[in-house]
Amino acid sequence: MSQDVIEALRASLGDSLLTDPADCHTYGYDNSKLQGQPLAVALPTTHDQVVDIVRACYAHDTPLLARGQGTGTTGATVPLDKQSIVISMHRMNRLLELDRDNRLMVAEPGITNQQVQQAAAEQGFFWPPDPTSAAVCTLGGNLAYNSAGPRAVKYGTPRDNTLGLRVVTGDGRTLRTGVRTTKGVVGYDLTRLLIGSEGTLGIITEATLKLTPLQPAKRTLLAEYRDMHSAAEAVANIMASPVTPCALEFMDGNAIDMVRSELAGSLTSETGALLIIEVDGLASQVDELAGQVTGSAKTPGCLVVHQANSAAEVAALWDVRKALSPALRRVAPKKINEDVVVPVSCIPALVDRLSALSEKHAIHIVNFGHAGNGNLHVNLLYDPDDAGQQAHAEACLEDVFSTVLELGGTLSGEHGIGLVKRDWVAREIGADSLQLMHAIKQQFDPKGILNPGKALPAID
Repeated sequence: MSQDVIEALRASLGDSLLTDPADCHTYGYDNSKLQGQPLAVALPTTHDQVVDIVRACYAHDTPLLARGQGTGTTGATVPLDKQSIVISMHRMNRLLELDRDNRLMVAEPGITNQQVQQAAAEQGFFWPPDPTSAAVCTLGGNLAYNSAGPRAVKYGTPRDNTLGLRVVTGDGRTLRTGVRTTKGVVGYDLTRLLIGSEGTLGIITEATLKLTPLQPAKRTLLAEYRDMHSAAEAVANIMASPVTPCALEFMDGNAIDMVRSELAGSLTSETGALLIIEVDGLASQVDELAGQVTGSAKTPGCLVVHQANSAAEVAALWDVRKALSPALRRVAPKKINEDVVVPVSCIPALVDRLSALSEKHAIHIVNFGHAGNGNLHVNLLYDPDDAGQQAHAEACLEDVFSTVLELGGTLSGEHGIGLVKRDWVAREIGADSLQLMHAIKQQFDPKGILNPGKALPAID
């Protein structure tokens, strides 16, 4: 059977099909550090080739996984079956259309987020989603995970900024979802359903993106706090005020310690947490907006609020924020990284509970993330070679998830579910909802060949 599907794929792709195990090995892992071994890797360049690939896999009951650049952290693109085919979308990287008058862009999934931003900026626009990995992560990956980034606090996620999709379903049908207008209510909203589905419902070959005009002025602030709780209270106060920042990032004291050398000389000795705050608008109003946000940030426990006075200072602040994840991986390559979300008003309670859980389980916890959305990256650091520490970390994670759900939150804001979080999903989603989701999956993917075993736990 495996040779039959290889022959069918070779007929469509020729040399754009990799079958040597050494060549395929590179496409079997993502940033979760999990590793699988696909049977072959398909490298399409057109929508029609994607259709042919899906139909071949459908005909031969072969698992098929779509992949971008592998920057995801949940194992969503890791093959579980050695007979799987990986379809890598990185060669489908064209910008197909940029319509300035209608504020939209049409692009293929292999284009990087950074390339999208550069093309949009040339016409005075941007696409709001801006993950930390923007330089390398692909549009298709952003859509598969609904990955956002700092600007989501004001401008929303991919679901809020995508007008329509071209998709190939699990049985080889081509769907066009959505519209080219900012209003439209005909039929069910399949676009938002497909975004965030991690390639389990269809393979995106084209996306119509809603662009936003670039604001002419911006101010970046650094607010320092005595402790995590003080900073969390400030976040809630800022988000309850009339001015919504375009970025509101949080770092606790442990996170600051990870990058303190880059911040040398710029922090007070008492700083136990900080916020990076950005506001944008017209040049005539941005200083007033920054002043209002500064006032909202000065809650009890605030030590000082600085404003970056040059482009170099702004870049340095964001470089520090972006350095956190790589720094943590160097210190704890097997760390548990969760991107939980709670209502903004519950952030103070969450950070207090996380501090208590760190002491209870004797696990070092580092917190940072997109505080304006209530989206914190909770990192549990431990030695995986120490069975005792690993047991403590797993027990701590159980309590972290329970706390998040008790506070009315969700287990993932933008990293997705994949394989790593799949077995936790039933903690958040009820049995009836899960059953309905499996039924939806079957409509899009009758044989269950698209990214099997990911995103949803099995049901009885």
